[in-house]
Parts: sequence; C-alpha cells; structure tokens
Amino acid sequence: MDNLFSHPDPGMQPTPGPLEILDPVINSVVVPATVAHAFLGFTDHTHLWWPLEKHAVFGPGSHVEFEENLILETAEDGRTAVWGTIDDWQPPLSFHASWYPGSTALWSTELRVAFRAVDGGTEVRVVHDGWEGAEKPSAIRAEYDAGWPLVLASYVRFMGGSPEAAEGQA
Repeated sequence: MDNLFSHPDPGMQPTPGPLEILDPVINSVVVPATVAHAFLGFTDHTHLWWPLEKHAVFGPGSHVEFEENLILETAEDGRTAVWGTIDDWQPPLSFHASWYPGSTALWSTELRVAFRAVDGGTEVRVVHDGWEGAEKPSAIRAEYDAGWPLVLASYVRFMGGSPEAAEGQA
C-alpha cells in the first residue's frame, strides 16, 4: 500500500479461517415454587445460594446481587466485579444478560434465564450462548458446561428441592 487510502495488494489479503460454531449450554431444573417465587429466589437472593467457593471472582465471603441493570460480586474489602449487564428484564418470566464474570464486557457471552410453570413448580431454564464473544470460546464453553449444573443444583437446594433431582435435570 502506498498510503492509508490505498487498497491492499490482493495477494496480501489474509485468508479467514473457519469459524468455530459452538452449541449453547442449556440446563433446566424444576423448583417447588411458583414462577414469581422462583424468579425472586434466583434474582433477589442470589447471595444466599450461589456457590461462591467454586464460582466467584473474589471467592467465599463475597456477596452477589442483581443491582439495577448489573449482576455484581462485592468482596469483603469492598472491591466489585461486574458479572454481567442485564439488557432484557421481564420479571417474573425471564432475563437476558451479557455475561462476563472475571473478564470484561469486550469478552462477553449471552445468558438467558427463563421461568415457566410446570407440574410440581417452576422450570428454570438457563441458555448460555454467544461463545464467539469469549476470549477463548472452546475453553470458556467447557467451563460453563461443567459449572452450570453445580450452580443450579445449589439453587434447587435453596428453593427446597431435592439435590438428587437437581443433579438429574441439570
């Protein structure tokens, strides 16, 4: 190229590699509660059930909460980490967030959590997708594929459900 406004030599064009398409991670559990109660348990009481010893930026002793349009973790010393930005809030039926705990919005994935009445309570369905937005898509997807069942089992126990049932559904 002669200057910034010149077109590159066709022989110098990079050849794009194949785009890796990764399936969403989908998990669902049933909790013995109404839809409204299940939604509140998930969003208003996250600090009581989220397994911070395994899935946190700051670890045990921190506090997780939904605050306005953010999902935040606050450490005991006051430091905060944004886990996600909520961009669609439909209580008590669903919410959608750009999800990036321990990272930055630049490397976000997509998280949708939906609540639906079923026999025996409420089905809570987590669909985690948008892996192309992650810094290391395959590795991050594998972490969440293993992590969401454990997180949801903790939620089911908090909501009064059977831990065995949670493990079988997640």
